[in-house]
Amino acid sequence: QVQLAESGGGLVQAGGSLRLSCVASGDTICISARGWYRQAPGKERELVAALTRGGGALYGDSGKGRFTISRDNDKNTVHLQMSGLKPDDTAVYYCHANHYGRDYWGKGTLVTVSS
Repeated sequence: QVQLAESGGGLVQAGGSLRLSCVASGDTICISARGWYRQAPGKERELVAALTRGGGALYGDSGKGRFTISRDNDKNTVHLQMSGLKPDDTAVYYCHANHYGRDYWGKGTLVTVSS
């Protein structure tokens, strides 16, 4: 069993920055992938950023050049640093992990960007 808990969402003005965090607990050994997805009103859930097994990262088109994903191994935490936020970034952001071929999701944290 793996549990994911997001934090850091809130209201921010356009052009501002925000950092999301996701803490994994339970059986956290051999997690194959960890990343962030988001779902905006009236739209499908989309990939924002994900860590790769080789130590790199991949990003969705919307966040390229503005978002950065990182991991704190000591605290079993993954972060999403968001800069230059736009109103279109408004969405519920979900933490994701894969463990022994199974997908796990956090409950989500709401990010609202005002114009």
